[in-house]
Amino acid sequence: MAVIIWHNSRCSKSRNAFNYLKDKDIEFEVNEYLKTPPTIEELKSILLKLNMKPSELIRSKEKTYKELNLKEASEDELLEAMVNNPKLIERPIVINKDKAIVARPLENIEKVLN
Repeated sequence: MAVIIWHNSRCSKSRNAFNYLKDKDIEFEVNEYLKTPPTIEELKSILLKLNMKPSELIRSKEKTYKELNLKEASEDELLEAMVNNPKLIERPIVINKDKAIVARPLENIEKVLN
């Protein structure tokens, strides 16, 4: 199985992506990243697949982002903040082998399935 979804069941966008994959009969693995946060190496690997920097993947409107005063943080500091506070990671992320996408809008999922 190659398709993985980084999933937060409390997020409607994440639930929509989960259901999208189910409805398409795609076999996939669920990574509940809030329960099992990624390591820095895992997050760096995902960022490479996404072709994004930490500043592009962080949820800057989250209360934790403001509490940690991350507005002036470096990319390395943002990376560490996301590992220590996984709710800061944008979701959902769908990964297929060497490709990944933030599934917003939902149709983005098709970009990694081909």
